[in-house]
Amino acid sequence: MKYARLPFLMLSLAAAPVMAADLDISLTNDSAKAQYNFLGNNDDLQIGAGYTYHEGSRHIANVDFHAQGRTALGNLPATAGLGLRALGWDDDRLDGSAIGLGGFGNLNIPDVPGLSVGGSLHYAPSILSFGDSDDMTSLELRVSYRAIRNAEVFAGYRYLNTDLDDISGDVDLDDGVMAGIKIFF
Repeated sequence: MKYARLPFLMLSLAAAPVMAADLDISLTNDSAKAQYNFLGNNDDLQIGAGYTYHEGSRHIANVDFHAQGRTALGNLPATAGLGLRALGWDDDRLDGSAIGLGGFGNLNIPDVPGLSVGGSLHYAPSILSFGDSDDMTSLELRVSYRAIRNAEVFAGYRYLNTDLDDISGDVDLDDGVMAGIKIFF
């Protein structure tokens, strides 16, 4: 009886490497972000979820859904994705959410193995913004270096901005130079 579960355990262990994923942890001077992408770069889809804590008790969550594929820009191998990023944020007196359309790209530099540049851009117009948000822009640019087979280090810039409904002006929800690590499973 105690060995009845052994085939299920062996099957689950054998299936675990099939699920490629990565965990991305980054810091700016005012924020910390963790992003988990459930699928690998070779899959046709990319689904991810993230959480950012910004100094001053601002909480930002995101869910990503992109179609992705391998391509080339000239002779440089690249990965690109198009889709959406749903963002929600909560501050002391204000909160909002948005569904931004956009995508991401990552370009490998063959002359320097392990080096890549990439970024993402998502924009939500007022029709796709809710709560105190009138529109939202999310931009991230980075340079990465694959230090070992299953991890890379990166540096770049992160910008998340929203216009406010009832208040003239806008708010930078997260903005700054960032550094971090990405671990591949």
